[in-house]
Amino acid sequence: MVGEYCEAFALSQPERFRMSTAIATALPHRKLIRAWLAPISARSTPRALVLVAVDVALFAGLMVAIVLLQQPLLQLLAGVAAGLVIARLFILGHDACHQSFTPHRSLNRWLGRLVFLPSLTPYSLWEVGHNVVHHGYTNLKGFDFVWEPRTLQEFQALPRWRQTLERIYRGGWAPWLYYLVEVWWVRLFFPSRRTMPTRRAVFTADGLLVSAFALAWVGGLAVAAAHTGQAVAWLVTVGFALPFLVWNGLIGFVVYVHHTHEAVSWYVDKPRWAAAQPFVSTTVHLSFRWGVGSLLHHIMEHTAHHVDMGVPLYRLKEAQRLLEQKLPGQIIVQPFSWRWYARTARRCKLWDCDAACWTDFNGRPTTPEEASAS
Repeated sequence: MVGEYCEAFALSQPERFRMSTAIATALPHRKLIRAWLAPISARSTPRALVLVAVDVALFAGLMVAIVLLQQPLLQLLAGVAAGLVIARLFILGHDACHQSFTPHRSLNRWLGRLVFLPSLTPYSLWEVGHNVVHHGYTNLKGFDFVWEPRTLQEFQALPRWRQTLERIYRGGWAPWLYYLVEVWWVRLFFPSRRTMPTRRAVFTADGLLVSAFALAWVGGLAVAAAHTGQAVAWLVTVGFALPFLVWNGLIGFVVYVHHTHEAVSWYVDKPRWAAAQPFVSTTVHLSFRWGVGSLLHHIMEHTAHHVDMGVPLYRLKEAQRLLEQKLPGQIIVQPFSWRWYARTARRCKLWDCDAACWTDFNGRPTTPEEASAS
């Protein structure tokens, strides 16, 4: 019955993405693909330092603007812009955590910790969860935890309140809530022993570091409010809470669209997952107009990043273009539109492991088995 649903759906589904129609043509070995990228993967310390200086200056400037503007609408706009800059800083730290930002490991670690501060991200915990788990087991259920879809059986076994929360997360309008709760609060900010059984001194130290930064940030805004005659609650809201929520919304959206797509599969069987070349097949190159990709430091050129984490962000656009030239039809390239995003959120609720297709919350297939199985 599931197969009949998927086959019928495949006859009418409008396709907006390019993908392989079958895995008839095997992908080259990952070592060969990385060899293609090697000539354009050089890291540059001066370039990295300039990027850090620019974004740190933007963040500081926006904090000053929020204090001095003293007009609610302008302060709100500055707060939203600060959330965007936090995302930019985080993307720099993401590269540093991968050791792809500069050629110097120690410098990468310190720069990563610095630019992770406004997003309140503990460097060492992010390194474990992202570098080891996410990149090591991308879209393998039971391992990769970011936006991991539940099966119908898993969903039905949840208590009613948790089912409601899953519906909210998968509704398309709450990526900020998902990342804030399920990633930052549960896994990054002093995670419990159940979530992170391994206890390391560096985990605690990094948690204390971002906590101290948060206290200094809020305290600075409170002092500024007293000196400028503004309400402390208001200034903390637009200068701290709003940017932090905007940042959570951006990162929640980014990780969702990178690995949630009608043509992207999740796996429960490790050999099958490995055979599917997950470093290419489980991620999406989401393309934008109006320079949005550059605004986000090219993090949307995501296939190239998963193929080789060593490619620095300032060379990802070139690397992605090269991959798409050499692997035509085998990389998912999705032009962004709100219509596409709404359709994805509507259709990609649960994952049917047997049929290898997405379903709604009632277990009814919403994507064709042929596309998902690729």
